[in-house]
This record gives sequence, C-alpha cells and structure tokens, in this order.
Amino acid sequence: MADTNPAWEQATIEKLLMASLKEQRRRRRWGIFFKLIFFAYLCAVLWLFWPTEDVVSPGKEKPHVAIVDIRGEIGDTLPASADNITEGLDEAFKDKSTQAVILNINSPGGSPVQAADIYNEIRYLRNNHKDIKVYAVCSDLCASAAYYVASASDYIYASPSSLVGSIGVLMDGFGFVDSMQKLGVQRRLYTSGDHKGFLDPFSPVKPDEQILVQQLLDNVHQQFIEAVQKGRGDRLKNDPNLFSGLVWTGSQAMPLGLIDGFGNINFVARNVIKNKNLMDYTVKPNFFQQMADRLGASFAHEMGSQLGLVFKGLQ
Repeated sequence: MADTNPAWEQATIEKLLMASLKEQRRRRRWGIFFKLIFFAYLCAVLWLFWPTEDVVSPGKEKPHVAIVDIRGEIGDTLPASADNITEGLDEAFKDKSTQAVILNINSPGGSPVQAADIYNEIRYLRNNHKDIKVYAVCSDLCASAAYYVASASDYIYASPSSLVGSIGVLMDGFGFVDSMQKLGVQRRLYTSGDHKGFLDPFSPVKPDEQILVQQLLDNVHQQFIEAVQKGRGDRLKNDPNLFSGLVWTGSQAMPLGLIDGFGNINFVARNVIKNKNLMDYTVKPNFFQQMADRLGASFAHEMGSQLGLVFKGLQ
C-alpha cells in the first residue's frame, strides 16, 4: 500500500494555489498597465483634435440668454458649489453677447456660506453690468439656501406648484446618552476649553451650551433675513410667517412677494426677455475629468479584486 503523507499533500496544494494566485495577479497587473497605455494614447489623440476655446459655439456670437444651473444640494465639494456657480456667472457676464442671465434652480438648499458667496457675486455682477438682468427660475424646489441665492436676482419666476421659501436655519443631530446608560457604556471625553465638546452627541446637553447653539442659529438666520430683504425690497409682504422656515407653493409665494411671476425657462426667455437663443454656461466636468474618474474607479475595482484574492489565498 502506498505511503501517503498528508503534510506533503497540503504543502503541494498550497504551492499550486499560490502559483495560480501569482499568475492571476500578474495578468491583472498587465491588464491595468495596458489600460493605462490605451488611456494615455486616447488622451493624446483627443488633445490633438479637441476644439480649442477659440471655437465659438453655434449662436453664441448672437445676443443670447445665458443659463447657469443650480441643481441639487449647495455645498463646497458638490456640483452646485460657490466656485462652480460663480465661475459660470463670471463667464456669462464677461461675454459681450449676453443679453440676460437665468439661474435655473432646482435645489433644497445647503450651505449658508456657499449661498452667501453666490449671493454676493450676483450682486457684484449686477452692480457692474447694469444692462444685464438676472432672472431666477425655480422648477420643483427653491428652498432655504437656494432661495437665499435666488433673492439676489432681479426677478424670480416659478411654477404654481413649485416649493419656495423655507427661510430659516437648521442644525440637527442625535443624542445617545440614555442608550449608553442602558448599555452600561461610559463616555470619556477629554477637552482643553470648557465648551470644546459642546456638540458631542454622547454627552448630556448643558443649558448654557444650548443657549449658545441657539444664538449661533439666530445669527445666521438674521443674515439670511437681511439678504432676502435687501434682494426683494418692498416686494415682500409683512407676514409674520415669512421668515419662520415655512415653505410655500408658487401660487402661495406670489402674494407674499417671494416670487414675481409664473413661468419656466422657455417662457421667461420668450415672453419676458424676448430672446429664445439660450446658451448654457453651467460649469460641468470636462471630458478628461470624467475619463479620469472612470479610470480611477476601474483601477480601484481591480485593486480591490486583487486584494480580495490575496486575502482569500492567505486564509
């Protein structure tokens, strides 16, 4: 009967598995390498044949209405950031063929800091280009920080069913103190400064710190109110709920002075500005950025697969 050695068999199997693993990893590395080479070649070809900035878009040399989109949440690292919006606005106002500017808004709000930066830029551009009017056109939603931005325009239009307003400031969070007590978990928080941990969700709320938070919110809210009042002027009606954080439909917002009329982008361009030639100045990721993002995602996926194989091989 043949003499079997389990240890020898296990070692042989492990060697075969590791050899197979190394071969798979080698193939994947070469696959990534050739993808990078192809991407570099594609970028070089596109760079040679990509239109330069001197090429004028069809209709751009004629008087036109500039469109700048504000879509989604307003935030520093989001598409609707102050940097992106102001860049689009600056390009629109710099173009001598721009007759008017429309802010195409569909946003629930976001950062008050980003909104204030956009608001101030619109006011600055309006002051330096008095012949170019700015129209804010609200579609589904123009609330909170989005309305903050809209109030900097000359006129605001919306659909009767649009949701408009929400002039208020919000800070939310969770408290886990009671849950920790039930679980027998003790919170250990060390700080330098009496109020350094005043937003810690695992510590009890102190009355004096609650007052401090409310003062912060009230201060930002007052800045919001003053900006809307400066932008809308005497068009605003004296209603006690106007700055309460409530939101209204477009048909409800009209008598409150929050909007100036009903209509979408095409209506405002045709019937108010009387120019149907629309040009989009919204800042969007260029082709190379999109390709780089996709390549990065593909590379991350490949590396994740390789790491998964390594971990499986070591189990």
